Amino acid sequence: MRAVIQRVTEAAVTVAVEPVGRIGRGLLVLVGVTHDDTEADAAYLAQKIVALRIFDDEAGVMNLDVRQVGGEVLAVSQFTLLASTRRGNRPSYVAAAPEAVARPLCDAFVRRLEAGLGRAVATGRFGADMQVSLVNDGPVTIWMDSKTK
Repeated sequence: MRAVIQRVTEAAVTVAVEPVGRIGRGLLVLVGVTHDDTEADAAYLAQKIVALRIFDDEAGVMNLDVRQVGGEVLAVSQFTLLASTRRGNRPSYVAAAPEAVARPLCDAFVRRLEAGLGRAVATGRFGADMQVSLVNDGPVTIWMDSKTK
């Protein structure tokens, strides 16, 4: 399971101009699932993301996690995170899991995030053509993969 985490001052997802998820200060998490991912991968990434100390403390040092700053999380499924660009100029997405595998793992990932945060997590809509807007704070953008523990 792969994730791109962005510290944001705000982020939102719309589908066909309908707002489906919106947060203020917090984390936008784009998540992709591959064929051999399991609930253990979802649990690992969720735990790491909730505890990730990328918010400034009173001294201006990135030392606080999203819970400590009262931040929110917006999780958006994104199969293109599994793209391979090794050959040619058209990315291959064969590493991305099919919906039957990816959807339940994305749902499990969100449940784990919610358990770690102690509150609801905003989401996009799985499989939809989504428009994601954000204001990246810093900018701070971090890439994680559950296979590279």
